[in-house]
Amino acid sequence: MDSITQAALGAAVGEAILGKKIGNKAPILGAIIGTIPDLDVLLVPLFDSFQRISIHRGYSHSILFCVLGAFLFAYLLRKSKWTKEVAYPKLWFFSFLTLFTHVLLDAFTSYGTQLFLPFTDWRVSFDSITVIDPIYTVPLLLGLGASLYFYKPSDKKRGMWNRVGLIVSSLYLMFTLANKQHITNVFSTQLEKHNMPFFRMLTVPVSAGNLVWYGVAKDKTHLHIGKYSMLERNEIEFESFPINEQLLGDLNEQLIDRLKWFAQGFYTVAEKDGKIRLYNMQCDMQGIRKFGDYKAPTAFYYEITPQEGGAYELESGMHTETINE
Repeated sequence: MDSITQAALGAAVGEAILGKKIGNKAPILGAIIGTIPDLDVLLVPLFDSFQRISIHRGYSHSILFCVLGAFLFAYLLRKSKWTKEVAYPKLWFFSFLTLFTHVLLDAFTSYGTQLFLPFTDWRVSFDSITVIDPIYTVPLLLGLGASLYFYKPSDKKRGMWNRVGLIVSSLYLMFTLANKQHITNVFSTQLEKHNMPFFRMLTVPVSAGNLVWYGVAKDKTHLHIGKYSMLERNEIEFESFPINEQLLGDLNEQLIDRLKWFAQGFYTVAEKDGKIRLYNMQCDMQGIRKFGDYKAPTAFYYEITPQEGGAYELESGMHTETINE
């Protein structure tokens, strides 16, 4: 999720755990610690184009990092004048929960998180919410703001509105999972109606409020992509794209393995001016792009330029125009 949402979640968790102990300092510390996992983006320039595929939402978004990081942050907090009177176990729980809620929330997006590193690099992604969704964020901000503005730390009612905000936002997350199942059923029904058999389905929201979704159905040779609006309840028009697996045959095996891993199997390949483009539908679904006879399933792509001796040059690109819908 976006940085504002993660800071709001960390602040709300901090207020819920330590608000009555240390007052307004609790949400400040919660917001700081709750955004620490995303500092992995600062390391991106230190890695090459191949390594950057998997560095973000890697170790800093793992459960192990949350557990070990909580020990470190609890130790540092014990040294702080703000929290030196708080018991170490409570500081550990506060640190762990602010970190873990961050990585868990990220798992609801299509980008996913590598929760179980270093044991497995499986990307956990529930694909049920967009990276920016005010319907999740606003209840957190309102509940936290009401608690801080209207109540003193000693007031027994101080945490009530903050808890309400956390409950409402959490219920919305649960709604997105249920709604995703409904959307998947809609796409499956319409694919069957169009006599388009498939063996895998990906559905991802592309608007706030879980209102607009893309569906990607995969058969042996093609991806079939359609868009559905819950408000319009439209008949879905599917665009088909050949996967073109054969274009990857002579490329670096390690590179292709990572790109496929990143896409979780939902990708297409195209050749343009002697270069190979791989489009990743799992992590990027911005709508179909079309330029004359050239049609792309989404905007972002990796571009591979083969070189002698199995070497390659890896770059990324972005289409800026979109097909009229």
